Amino acid sequence: MSLIFSNLVVIKTLSSNHRMYNLYAKFVKILEICKQFSENLVNDSGNVPRRGPVPKFSDLEVVALSLTAETESIDSEKWLFDYKLQEYKDSIPNLISRRQFNDRRKKTSGLCEELRKRIAMEMDGGEGTNSLLTPSR
Repeated sequence: MSLIFSNLVVIKTLSSNHRMYNLYAKFVKILEICKQFSENLVNDSGNVPRRGPVPKFSDLEVVALSLTAETESIDSEKWLFDYKLQEYKDSIPNLISRRQFNDRRKKTSGLCEELRKRIAMEMDGGEGTNSLLTPSR
């Protein structure tokens, strides 16, 4: 026995290019938002100040890519890197490997959390960071 919920028929599905464009557009938008709220957290190149070579893919870009994947409900780094980002290698020329992304995402978790708090404060009008996370009654 099958249940029919709708008589709608999809004639033409969205192409994967359209969905990929949305992922890239979201990445660029989230990166800009991260830049706006990163005052005193990162240097001019978008990295947390530390010794050693300056990475070409900045810490802010790592955070923005992580948040973008989260907004798209992508929980598999393998799927993100092996499928979703393949089309954007030219648009994101300094894209790091999946292993590097995973390592750097762990190292930038504090930066990501601080950015979340700052954005929440701005959205909340300064009423506290937890009011966005607690359900209203």
